[in-house]
Amino acid sequence: MSAERIARVATCAALYASASVFCLLFLGSLAWGPVQFRASEALCVLALFTPDAVPGLALGCAIANAVNIVLGGTGTLGLLDVVFGTLATALGAAWTWRFRSRRAVALLGPVIANALIVPAYLPLMLQGLGFYTVPFTSVALDGAWPLMYAFGLVATAVGEAVVLAVLGAPFARALARSPLPGLVAPVETLAENPAPVSESRP
Repeated sequence: MSAERIARVATCAALYASASVFCLLFLGSLAWGPVQFRASEALCVLALFTPDAVPGLALGCAIANAVNIVLGGTGTLGLLDVVFGTLATALGAAWTWRFRSRRAVALLGPVIANALIVPAYLPLMLQGLGFYTVPFTSVALDGAWPLMYAFGLVATAVGEAVVLAVLGAPFARALARSPLPGLVAPVETLAENPAPVSESRP
């Protein structure tokens, strides 16, 4: 891997990790709870412009979730988020890069990946931390994993979709009008797609 690619991966990782920790400090459970609006997920649109965003976003997610073990007091249960949360981010970013020429389809990647993966382990984390009901509801966690998974699937998908629609899509349009696409796109990608990224429509 060239020095330029390493720098792009590191930059994406730093952006995602710092934005996620900011969300943790100032949004609390809205960034890590059963109902999530993690604003840093808007940075997944970076994968529309460079494949280096895929490992970068995954690394940033791993770092942020590791920091949450310390700041959020999740203990060893937080390792579930480090492993599977990172997997969700990596798969979502890979989808975004794969379908980058169709922006609306590309941005479904993080929504689908997080909606399917995160609710599978989040109830276990919350139960281990002493949260036995979903906030603002009477839905109990004890013995109700299928119900919690269904609830989490919908809640996570909605939260992710809102963040990408409200923050991610405008950010992507702004980046597409900037010099960034030409600076970070691989040479082979430019050869295959001579039209500027800014011409693609959601």
